[in-house]
Amino acid sequence: MGTDLLLAAALVLFFEGALYALFPDGMKRMMVSALNTPSHILRMFGLAAAVLGVAGVWIIHG
Repeated sequence: MGTDLLLAAALVLFFEGALYALFPDGMKRMMVSALNTPSHILRMFGLAAAVLGVAGVWIIHG
């Protein structure tokens, strides 16, 4: 279980780093957009992403 969590964290770092390396201007625009989005909307999308992530891990790991 511990190694799975470390692997997941490493994958998050990889994908986020790749996005910044490949699309720096797009990531800047996304940050500005996030700053202009109401907090309750960001919270709702964050919660939805977390639930989908947990469901995905549950389905994949069985």
